[in-house]
Amino acid sequence: MNNPKKDLLGIENLSDSEIYQYLDAADKFTEVLERPIPIVPSLRGKTILTLFFEPSTRTQLSFSIAAKRLSADVVNFSQATSSVSKGETLLDTAKNIEAMKVDGVIVRHSAPGAAKYLAERLDAFVINAGDGSHEHPTQALLDLMTMKQYFGAFKNLNVLIVGDIAHSRVARSNIFGLKTLGAQVAICAPPTLIPLEIEKCGADVYSNLDSIIGKFDVIMVLRIQLERQEGGLFPSTREYRTLYGLTRERVGKMKTDSIIMHPGPTNRGVEIDPDVADSNKSVILQQVKNGVAIRMAILFIHAGGKIE
Repeated sequence: MNNPKKDLLGIENLSDSEIYQYLDAADKFTEVLERPIPIVPSLRGKTILTLFFEPSTRTQLSFSIAAKRLSADVVNFSQATSSVSKGETLLDTAKNIEAMKVDGVIVRHSAPGAAKYLAERLDAFVINAGDGSHEHPTQALLDLMTMKQYFGAFKNLNVLIVGDIAHSRVARSNIFGLKTLGAQVAICAPPTLIPLEIEKCGADVYSNLDSIIGKFDVIMVLRIQLERQEGGLFPSTREYRTLYGLTRERVGKMKTDSIIMHPGPTNRGVEIDPDVADSNKSVILQQVKNGVAIRMAILFIHAGGKIE
C-alpha cells in the first residue's frame, strides 16, 4: 500500500491512484462487514475523535461504527455540551485535542477550510467530514464506490447531478472525483442554484431536466436545502418538484440500466418522490452500507493500520 498523505481534506487534489487506494481497501472491508462478527483488530489502541460543529446523523454514526469495527476507541464531540458554546475558538479546541494525544480527528464545520486549519496544527491525522460548501470527500468516495459496484469502471460513465449545486459540498467532491477517474459529469438545476464558473470544474450545465434525463447512467439527486427557500432562490418547493423533482414519470424516461443516488437526508415529495426513493433503481441504502466500508478504509489507511 502506498504511503498516504497525513490527512484527507478533499478530493480535488487526489490522483486517480489515490482514489483507487481507498476504493480497493473498502472492497476488502466490505467482506469484513459481511462476517458473523464484523470486527478486526487493525486499529486496536488507536483513539479517534469525531469533532462535529454541525449537526450530523449518518456521517458521524458511520465513522463511529467504522472505527469500532476496526477496534479503535471512539470519542464523540458535541458542540452543544462543549466549551465552544462558551466562546472557545477552533485554535483552543485544536490545542486541547493535541494535549489529549488522540490519533485521528474527524471534523465537520460550517467554515470552508476548517479541516485544513486543524490539519496544519495537529500531529493527529485529520479527515474532513464536510467544511461549509467546500468539500465532503468521504461522501464522494462512498458514492464512487457505489458506482464502481454497479458499472465496474468510470470511463464513458455519464453522471448527472440534480439540485442545489451552489451550496453542495457533495456535488463539488463528486465532480472532482468523477472527472479524475474519467467519467462525464453534468449538472442540472435552476440558474439560481448553479454556482458561477462551474464549467471550470469540467461539468456540463443544463436547466431542462426532461430533455436530458435519458442520456445518463447515474442520476444523483441532491437535497433541496429548505432553509435556502427563505432567500427566494426558487419560487416554491411545489414548483421545484414540477421542474426538477425525480418523479415516477421522469424515471420512466431514464436508461434501463441506470441508477438513482441521493446522499441524504431526502426531502421526499420535493427533490425525489417516495416511490422513486424506494424503487429498484434506487441505490440509496447501498450508499449507506458502503459508507461504513469506505470510512473503515479511510481510517485504516491514515492510521497506519495493520492487516492481521
